[in-house]
Amino acid sequence: MSSIQEAIKKNILILDGAMGTMLQRYNFSEEDFRGERFKDFPHSLKGNNDLLSLTQPQAIRAVHAAYFEAGADIVETNTFSGTTIGMADYHLEDIVYELNYESARIAREVADEFTAKNPDKPRFVAGSVGPTNRTASMSPDVNDPGYRAVTFDDLRIAYKQQVEALIDGGSDLLLVETIFDTLNAKAALFAIEEVKDERNIDIPIMVSGTITDASGRTLSGQTVEAFLVSVSHIPLLSVGFNCALGADLLKPYLQTLAHNTSFNVSAHPNAGLPNAFGEYDETPEQMQAFIKEYLDDNLVNIIGGCCGTTPEHIKLIADIAKEYKPRVSTATM
Repeated sequence: MSSIQEAIKKNILILDGAMGTMLQRYNFSEEDFRGERFKDFPHSLKGNNDLLSLTQPQAIRAVHAAYFEAGADIVETNTFSGTTIGMADYHLEDIVYELNYESARIAREVADEFTAKNPDKPRFVAGSVGPTNRTASMSPDVNDPGYRAVTFDDLRIAYKQQVEALIDGGSDLLLVETIFDTLNAKAALFAIEEVKDERNIDIPIMVSGTITDASGRTLSGQTVEAFLVSVSHIPLLSVGFNCALGADLLKPYLQTLAHNTSFNVSAHPNAGLPNAFGEYDETPEQMQAFIKEYLDDNLVNIIGGCCGTTPEHIKLIADIAKEYKPRVSTATM
């Protein structure tokens, strides 16, 4: 597991792009999501992308392979909603361990195939730990600001199950991502530390928050600096931002982060902002130009894409990143 620590010193590492964007191209039907195993399940399953690791594993494998082919060093497991809390919407809490295990196993197999082809470029699997659809810091009811839809312990228990399965399935590192509420992330980090202690293992951790708009804050109200302080008690492989904004709008917040942390810095922005139809129009060439500014300014150690990004985006990002050395921190924090 220490090989990623070596790789990140030598090169800027490339993270993959959007899993959901690629899966939409398949235009899977309700029957496709169900597969044979869930054909008689009493609830609708369409839209549950995590389930496709069980019912359409060949599609998940193909997406991972496409990103590795494009130059990615790291792919994320197909487990963004893979907790009992996330799966409760589909009444599939009982298969959460299997979902995460199989997702990690598929990614591991593809990563190993690409590493075997080119041992000089080892490929890694990041176990994706999403934010859940509940927030521990804020009430979902404006009329009852003290109410919480989830507790810290609820989150910790759910995340622990997910993390154990992701590690068992072969993840090299864990990516706590798209953090809109840092208290949720702290529950995930607490769960990871529990698993590390119980198993007497060390596994690298990436943490990636989300700046939701031009206020420069997370959804729960934290500034970049406050977010950084909130997660810096854990020894992290990297800290960064993803989603919500395109690469151009994300840059000032990434600058603040990079200038204030000695951790490695990651970014996987969207392909611009969504249009009126919820689609992302930023071309690979446009995104590459914005990412070049990150590289010119020594901002990142890990770079990839979020919503709307494809292997075409990742290929151009990988092409330009080869020309630069990894960020060296000048921060004193």
